[in-house]
Amino acid sequence: MIRLNSDTPNDILQDVKIGDMVTDTFSKTGLVESIEIKDDGLYRIYEFNLVTGRTITVKK
Repeated sequence: MIRLNSDTPNDILQDVKIGDMVTDTFSKTGLVESIEIKDDGLYRIYEFNLVTGRTITVKK
């Protein structure tokens, strides 16, 4: 299981793939259904959509 939060290194965030089991260490845990990576110029925003319908968002 991969823990996703603001302390997770960029290389780990880049290596997450669909089907991986992830958690935000609080209330969201599940398999990754899709991944969106956005860059707003200041932050890179990773959105991991889980099969449970929940989304884990990490700003780096």
